[in-house]
Amino acid sequence: MAQKTIDRRWIFLLIFIGVALPLIFIIGLPIETTENVRMVYEMVENTPPGSTVLISYDFDPASRPELYPMGLALVEHCFQRDIKVIFTALWPMGVQMAEDVLDVMRQKFPNKEYGVDYVNVGFKAGGIVTVQAMGKNFREVYPSDMNGTPISEIPMLRGVKNFDNLAFLFSLSAGSPGIKEWVQIGHDTYGRPTSGGVTGVSAPSILPYVNEQQQLTGLLAGLKAAAEYEFLMDSPGLATSGMDAQSIAHLIIIIFIIIANVNYWRANKAEKGGK
Repeated sequence: MAQKTIDRRWIFLLIFIGVALPLIFIIGLPIETTENVRMVYEMVENTPPGSTVLISYDFDPASRPELYPMGLALVEHCFQRDIKVIFTALWPMGVQMAEDVLDVMRQKFPNKEYGVDYVNVGFKAGGIVTVQAMGKNFREVYPSDMNGTPISEIPMLRGVKNFDNLAFLFSLSAGSPGIKEWVQIGHDTYGRPTSGGVTGVSAPSILPYVNEQQQLTGLLAGLKAAAEYEFLMDSPGLATSGMDAQSIAHLIIIIFIIIANVNYWRANKAEKGGK
């Protein structure tokens, strides 16, 4: 007996709809938060308004799908808390990644003023040597911002001399130089609270730094962690829509697997009954 089959084009169409709709209209499916994400969230929540923090964009477009949503959520949280943010990068393309985040934030927070509430000092080569030098004397490493404006003329940086003047350090990292260098220098050498976000595939090698010594104060790992952070903020965004799309696509695939197995079982039963 010939088995009935579903035209594969229907499968492709349903998968497309299941992925596309959540990316256009955020559903906000329930998500369970993990301790590592809550630690990062609470670190920002417990940072006094008016404090200055540093966020380093240590990745390029290849890792953007996972790390860019983290950057959006983290900066939005900082701006909501009136925390001043220094943007920097150990990767050349990181500067543009930071600017892409700022383009979104300028629309959400039109009252935030460059040089007063945030500043982008740009990319600096040198990896761990650069981080070490920043910890000792920030102005020697960055005498001006990415636009060439002297640090002395930027209001929010007048009191920033070294890492002692920063509430915490955060690295959005796709590799080296990145989060390990910030841990080794920022936390281990200068004792500053340090945290970060990494791609899902990098998480196993970074998780050991989330330990009793709090070398890392929590960790955001992969797109799911970014969605968890948005959930804690009660501000669903790019990460939430991405996880919704994944969840619905997986559900559709599971349904088709069940249908295929039921049809196979019924066909076998009918074939045996006909003998």
